Amino acid sequence: MIAVIDTGICNLRSVTKALEAVGASIRVVRSPAEVAAAGAAGLVLPGVGALRDCVASLRASRLDATVRDWIGADRPFLGVCLGMQALFEHSEEGNVTGLGVFPGRVVRFRRPPEFKIPHMGWNTVRFTQPRSPLAVQLAPDGEAFYFVHSFYCRPDDPALVLAACDYGGEFCAAIGRGRVFATQFHPEKSQAKGLQIYRNFAAVAA
Repeated sequence: MIAVIDTGICNLRSVTKALEAVGASIRVVRSPAEVAAAGAAGLVLPGVGALRDCVASLRASRLDATVRDWIGADRPFLGVCLGMQALFEHSEEGNVTGLGVFPGRVVRFRRPPEFKIPHMGWNTVRFTQPRSPLAVQLAPDGEAFYFVHSFYCRPDDPALVLAACDYGGEFCAAIGRGRVFATQFHPEKSQAKGLQIYRNFAAVAA
């Protein structure tokens, strides 16, 4: 069983359908009580849109504390897009204070004019932790995933970086520590390789 947090602004349907496609049982949750009742082995935090709204929704529902406690206990967790950015201390997008799970900032792309912002479309991701459970059956030196974002995470601890991507300069495309993972790219929009990400996470949560 994997619980998927509904913040009200996330791409809930596409994420749940992708998880179901790899054989996971899903429970959509909107409160700490629903997380507890689900008895889930894994927790997923998806998100699209504005980080301010995502973080505000988590705080209003008190799921911010649930996410912190879950990650603190090294239980299987996957953040997607805003679900990754929300884990850090601060974002330049609207001057938002994040959940502060990991030290670091979310910063806006500052690139030459030939690099369009938002960074949108397919790009190659290189796994810097090739032995991570999230990277099983994925080529460590390059797999293509789908991105849509204008901001990216800059962790204080380089060891937290699970994957990197180049767009006018290298940036953090995913993080991983223990059984906690998050991706800036959208696995649910990334066809077979994206499904492999969800398959790998479901295996960690099994």
